Amino acid sequence: MARNSSPDGFIPASAEADLERDLIRRCMGGDQEAFSVLIAQNQARLFHVVFRLLRDSEEARDILQETFLNAYLNLEKFQGHSRFSTWLYRIAVNAAISHRRKRRPLGTGHEEQGGVALQEAIASTQSPAEGPHARLDNEERQALLMETLNQLSLEHRSVLILKDIDDLKYETIAEILSVPIGTVRSRLNRARAELRQKYLEAEGRGRGVESKT
Repeated sequence: MARNSSPDGFIPASAEADLERDLIRRCMGGDQEAFSVLIAQNQARLFHVVFRLLRDSEEARDILQETFLNAYLNLEKFQGHSRFSTWLYRIAVNAAISHRRKRRPLGTGHEEQGGVALQEAIASTQSPAEGPHARLDNEERQALLMETLNQLSLEHRSVLILKDIDDLKYETIAEILSVPIGTVRSRLNRARAELRQKYLEAEGRGRGVESKT
């Protein structure tokens, strides 16, 4: 049984942090296998964040490779004041934002689930009196939600993805974006309001088209 694990296999956060520190120490000692473990632990979540920012799977994979290479070459700069995963997020998000600003407009890409918190923010603005027939079905709403998310600025899209899709803590997001927690909260409020407004406007246009057909 794993050290400090519970009968169902769950490893407490403190044990995860200890394991992470041990892996980092091994990496700094030249153990490439330990770094491979760190990559495996973080790759999936990082890919989804970068993909949602870029909307291009090939470019997201390139940014991810760049992120892990930069992290490996700069391991001595990791001070251990935050989780290693937070440090990786910061490298990946900054690389994705920098890349996004240099390249062509967003492509359509492959649509993914938009996150429960985003859907709840939208649903809270809809009146029950509208009834189920006045609303888009779930698949259409998901596609419209992600399309609307892509219309936001990088600043707003980043904070929404990190909080409402990846469900990171405010403190972690502040570290990743290198801004105060108060800025994260105010930016998130503005981003949610903008997303809600754009979504409802787009949904209204869709209903208008349906009513004419």
